[in-house]
Amino acid sequence: MHIWFDISFHGYGHLSQAAEVINACAIQHPDLRLTVKCAAPRAVIARRIRAPFIHIQSASDVTMAMVSAVEVDADASARGYQAFHRDWARHVADYTALLRHAVPDVVLANVAYLPLAAAKRAGIPAAGLCSLNWADIYAHYCGGRPEAAEILGEMRAAYAGAERFIRLEPAMPMHDLPNRVAVGPVAQYGQSQRAHINGQLGLNPDEKLVLVNMGGMHFRPPMESWPRLPGVTWLVQQDWRVQHADAHAFEPLGMAFVDLLASCDAVIGKPGYGLFTEAAVNGVPLLYLSREDWPEESYLVGWLVRNGRCLEVSAAAIASGELESDLAALWAQPSPPPVRSNGAQQVVKIIAEMLQNPAV
Repeated sequence: MHIWFDISFHGYGHLSQAAEVINACAIQHPDLRLTVKCAAPRAVIARRIRAPFIHIQSASDVTMAMVSAVEVDADASARGYQAFHRDWARHVADYTALLRHAVPDVVLANVAYLPLAAAKRAGIPAAGLCSLNWADIYAHYCGGRPEAAEILGEMRAAYAGAERFIRLEPAMPMHDLPNRVAVGPVAQYGQSQRAHINGQLGLNPDEKLVLVNMGGMHFRPPMESWPRLPGVTWLVQQDWRVQHADAHAFEPLGMAFVDLLASCDAVIGKPGYGLFTEAAVNGVPLLYLSREDWPEESYLVGWLVRNGRCLEVSAAAIASGELESDLAALWAQPSPPPVRSNGAQQVVKIIAEMLQNPAV
């Protein structure tokens, strides 16, 4: 089986969702042929995907322009979409030619709509899969603009024209997609390596280890000015070059991100599908900095409140590092049973059904 998988690189959440589905497919189909079209560097993709793949390093969607990890630039986003859709017919034709040359058995998109429109034209079964779609996001920020009706029409037609749009819980409702079907969470289980980390960093077993992770968007807290919190050690990404007595870069530890997460007593981040679901399935409590106007946030937070431990933290607290009371309140919450991650296996079954009974 040859899967063509188009993956948005708007942060790491889309890749984490897609990777779990690909890995589940590879288990069921050891002879899987895989083409990944994604703007992320190959090394970034290879850290998540456990199957050989051909990589086409290019983007197929505009996505939303960001001012920071938590703030959308609506004007720049609107200009980007307007320019993209000015040449919509040419984009569809070019992508259709790519697919006709590659001849995959199925096209999957998380969550660009262009490959879905092209697959329909090429007569190849296709499905979108994600916890959101760009039409709903675009409508939220840009829907009132004069050009929006035509752009949204093309976006929604592409999504609705696929055989399925698979909603990965926790997901936005997507009531306007008649082809939507819901599956469970798609998240990776980690293995705690706490003893190894304690040994590497010289930590006491009763030390609290807190991961500070803001996803793929650039957002660096001013940790040099953070106070030292008794019994708390921070893990941060190496390229932040944090100079703090209690902060350590996590890359030299040499472990998968999900194992790092599973080894921690808490994580601090922004609302995003990958971090929220992996925190829940691995039983790690989370402090989150609100993305304010991001329309997916309420669905993610509501789900995590029901299935994990979380508290909102203010931007002021992140800036000052005065997090002791927030962390204490987080750790005081009762621990629910970790939620089960079974969405990837459900997606594999849906793909098999699509190939057995193609609608195109």
